[in-house]
Amino acid sequence: MLIDSHSHVNFKDFDEDRDEVIRRVLDSGTRMINVGTDYESSKKAIEIAKRYDEGVYASVGVHPSEVNLESVKRKAQNAKQQLKAQNLDFNKFKEFAKSKKVRAVGEIGLDYKYLSKNKEEAEKEVAQQKELFSEQIKLAQELNLPMIIHCRDAFADLVEVLEKEKRARAGFDCLGVVHCFTGDLKQAEKFIEMGFYIGFTGIIFRESEKEKLEEVIRNIPLDKILVETDCPFLTPPMAGEKRNEPSFVKYVAQRIAEIKGVSFAQIAETTTENAKTLFNF
Repeated sequence: MLIDSHSHVNFKDFDEDRDEVIRRVLDSGTRMINVGTDYESSKKAIEIAKRYDEGVYASVGVHPSEVNLESVKRKAQNAKQQLKAQNLDFNKFKEFAKSKKVRAVGEIGLDYKYLSKNKEEAEKEVAQQKELFSEQIKLAQELNLPMIIHCRDAFADLVEVLEKEKRARAGFDCLGVVHCFTGDLKQAEKFIEMGFYIGFTGIIFRESEKEKLEEVIRNIPLDKILVETDCPFLTPPMAGEKRNEPSFVKYVAQRIAEIKGVSFAQIAETTTENAKTLFNF
């Protein structure tokens, strides 16, 4: 058994054959978490999960890149207003969380890759992302749910926001996973020290990332690793040039087994237990 801890089968890429894909996943012994990136995708993730008695779960949240949309920026000056501008408010997410299918808040975090080239605009976007992230950290704590963290080109700021929230709230626990990890060993160790799991995707096969990520995988504890696809993106090369799907998470697990010099069965068993522990399956 494997658990794909981060998929987007709720995206339109799967509109033509979604049920077929999910049935293929479940028949292979794989379980999955369908991750929301805004109100609509979060709602859809829950609707999809409810069609299945077990094996399909959901998370709800607003991806950091949502605050960079020009239409949103024109309508709002801060995170709470942005949520309303997108028909996204925390009361709705609290309603979502009443479903037993919802197992996390995410994906949330910071993403600086596509910031405006205008310095002033970029600074506004960074401030907005930080505020939105802080609000969703509070939401996760209030709902007692783990976080699915998105971090791209923003390590220092993301850690700063998390540590600030931890200082501000008694009992705050950085429980969650840093998904699609692309950082170095030092960054991974910092996240683990803070209480996070590290999620790996098909990026581990990329030549540009291979050496760095293999060092991370070799040196961090197996009991802190999750496997994921981030489908429909990041298809492992052995699956061919096609849309990624949750059943392909086995390729990520196989490669991690090779890097760590252990059996595939051990990777499957431990990463599954890690996901069950984190997401309270």
